[in-house]
Amino acid sequence: MKILVIVKRVEDPEIKIKLKADGSGIETEQMKYVVCPFHEIAVEEALRVRDASGGENEVVALCVGPEDATQQLRTALAMGADRAIHVVAATSALDPTLEAIACEKVIREESPEIVILGKQAIDDDLGVLGGMLAERLGMSQGTFASKEISLDSDEEKSKIPALKIEGGRLTVVREVDGGIETLSLSLPALVTTELRLNMPRYASLPGIMKAKKKEIRTIQLSDAIGDATMQLKVIKLEAPPKRQAGMIVPDVATLVSKLRNEAKVI
Repeated sequence: MKILVIVKRVEDPEIKIKLKADGSGIETEQMKYVVCPFHEIAVEEALRVRDASGGENEVVALCVGPEDATQQLRTALAMGADRAIHVVAATSALDPTLEAIACEKVIREESPEIVILGKQAIDDDLGVLGGMLAERLGMSQGTFASKEISLDSDEEKSKIPALKIEGGRLTVVREVDGGIETLSLSLPALVTTELRLNMPRYASLPGIMKAKKKEIRTIQLSDAIGDATMQLKVIKLEAPPKRQAGMIVPDVATLVSKLRNEAKVI
């Protein structure tokens, strides 16, 4: 079995993001980049599915991004992925259409049984790549895969894993508005991961050393997308307005008056 997991390079969420003066983008000098947390969870889940299914299984990491996105692929390899593919782009500011076209080409070449990626990326928060890829590839999909749930019974307590291969099908436990839903998908299938799905493992020192010797195949973006062009353009970025200072009111009547007449929330 082959599992392909998509990895995205994003700005470190622990770093304060500064905008350029003209609002055309963010300041990237001395910026630190990491694997998007949603996609890191996808890598962890791919490794768990591989290990649980047994047999000859392989996890392939795929990233569409600039040359230095190799560092994020090395992270996935250090966690346990077997090899990686890097679609090299001149910029990380690609719209989902180009990213989907590039990923589609690689996925068709690799023919994995399962594709796993984060439900969204924390840099643009669009959350559309999974759905676009499933549509383009004609794959069944399970979105928002969530954590294991426990079933209480008189006889025993059993756990259902969020992703499980059984009888040639993929079972996916996912979050919906009303709670938890379980899907049974035909293979090949695509899954997007929620934050509550798992806790990604730390890359061990032996894993980091092994990652240096693992294969990373590179493909140029132009070879992956052909003559496709950007469909989405960012016109301007603006910082959110600063929060106003709070105030202390003398009594409940004043509070209600301000909420009704000034804040207009009641």
